[in-house]
Amino acid sequence: MKKLFGIAAMVLGSALAISAQVFKNDDLQISLLEECVWIGETRDNGTLYIIEGNEKALLIDTGTECDSLDKIIRLITQKPLQVVLTHAHHDHDGNIGFFSEIYIHPGDTVLFPKTYRGKVNFVKDGTRFDLGGKSIEVVHMPGHTPGSIILVDRAAGSCYTGDAFGSGQVWLQLKPYSPMKTYIESCNRMIKLMEEGIEKIYCGHYFYVKRPFDLSHMIKMRDLAISIKEGTVVNPQPFDRKVSIGCDNPMIATSGDIGIVYDPEHVNY
Repeated sequence: MKKLFGIAAMVLGSALAISAQVFKNDDLQISLLEECVWIGETRDNGTLYIIEGNEKALLIDTGTECDSLDKIIRLITQKPLQVVLTHAHHDHDGNIGFFSEIYIHPGDTVLFPKTYRGKVNFVKDGTRFDLGGKSIEVVHMPGHTPGSIILVDRAAGSCYTGDAFGSGQVWLQLKPYSPMKTYIESCNRMIKLMEEGIEKIYCGHYFYVKRPFDLSHMIKMRDLAISIKEGTVVNPQPFDRKVSIGCDNPMIATSGDIGIVYDPEHVNY
């Protein structure tokens, strides 16, 4: 295990300053984000979140290339831990091997690593993780992947979205494809949640934005997706980054500070 350093003299529940760094090594740094919520950022710009209740803790995503992640998490919380994946892409599930049990939506089984030997539990819309004094709800938000989910803390007005709505730029050009209307439906569902009281979206690659997204972000994303679906998007451009699970000729449409990368052959797939 790589040397652990940068551990603050930390007592859980004490008056640590929000965003104070509590752990750092060559792979990962962890900071306090909100009360009883920590954010981990990996050296390859991935993000994981730790939420602690009175009785249990929840790890959302596992990042990549974080040696001994299970032991690092135990430096943050000693509560019984549940591990849930927002979706099954390697930059979010790369360290599941450190954990004997995980939770995921069955829609992403086609993407899930076959090398994992632990117990796989399936979640669905409405599944709740009761952490003791804190309840985290699963909401299915397909588009980026068929099984993309978000984790909603209604009491705190926060949610953790993985790549469901991107980190300023959402990728919808990846296999297995979903039609643009599926993503629009997910955007509308997220907008409704925010109109009902969710104020902060913590995305899956927080490193790039360093802030939670708000309702205006989701409205812009939804409207841009509609323009792509209807063929009215202005000046889309070829997207210059190709990945093994992506389409051959991706395009990107932008509006201000947001972007949607998509497969023009599968907009209405």
